[in-house]
Amino acid sequence: MARGDVRGGASVRRARHGGDIELTVGRRRFALTHPEKVLFADDGITKADLVAYYRDVAGPMLEHVRGRPLMLQRCPDGLAGGCFYQKEASRHFPDWIRTLEVAKAGGTVRHVVCDDEATLAYLAGQASVAFHPWLARADRLDRPDRVMFDFDPSRDDFPAVRAGAEAAGHLLAEIGLTPFVATTGSRGLHVVAPLTRRSSFEEVRTFSRRAADLLSASDPERLTTEARKERRLGRVLIDVMRNAYGQTAVAPYSVRTIPGAPVATPLEWSELGSARLGPQRFGLRNVRERLDARGDPWAGLQLHARALGPAQRQLDELTRTRRRAS
Repeated sequence: MARGDVRGGASVRRARHGGDIELTVGRRRFALTHPEKVLFADDGITKADLVAYYRDVAGPMLEHVRGRPLMLQRCPDGLAGGCFYQKEASRHFPDWIRTLEVAKAGGTVRHVVCDDEATLAYLAGQASVAFHPWLARADRLDRPDRVMFDFDPSRDDFPAVRAGAEAAGHLLAEIGLTPFVATTGSRGLHVVAPLTRRSSFEEVRTFSRRAADLLSASDPERLTTEARKERRLGRVLIDVMRNAYGQTAVAPYSVRTIPGAPVATPLEWSELGSARLGPQRFGLRNVRERLDARGDPWAGLQLHARALGPAQRQLDELTRTRRRAS
């Protein structure tokens, strides 16, 4: 089979029934049904292509999703047939797929936890196009290990998105955190800072709101924290709603359910200055070559984790200083 299929170093053979393929990934064996089913009709991207992509990026991607409850975005009949979000693990998933029972209002939900390449490949074979992990890991669900700022434009204005992300990076660095930036693969940029797991979601969300308020006050013509679209007046929303228990955000290296199969892609900060950069600059067909050439800009992200308390105190002092100066 060609590289565009599902081999990626795995043992592959045609199953007896129809055109299905039997894959062996590590110690796991499973059938990839309907590998030639087209998921992205305008681009000719098949289910086999999706599996091959996720196998190729498994190394860096797993660093960012391992040990976290997942919400899957599945498109069994391709984008044209509609996609849906899935939190509850399907009953037909094999028993070697790790799951985690999480309390929710009125009951529990059994999330998938993706810890290895075989799980990632299997889920892609189930037409899971996009992966959305929690901002906390399974062993301490109430203690996030990162804070996220999502720069979401009200209109096609990527220069304003870029300016907002750069300002957030400078602010987080000024108060003692280590910021990282990525395209969302949709319309905007994510800015993330890793945290030690000492603070609750409530504390992290409060911090993110105060930081977003300071950023929007510093550039009110381009940035806003107003969630209601009619009040944004064309400005870029600094969305901090992901910083809450049970919320998810698209994973680094996840494909998006958008024609062209764009990918949420970690960046170097220096790349924000490139005229070629856009939120959908990288996709399923070119991210693998980018990783081969540059590696993962977010590699070792958690090694830069800092406690939130000192950063919060510095943010409060900076806010007071700017208020006095205005």
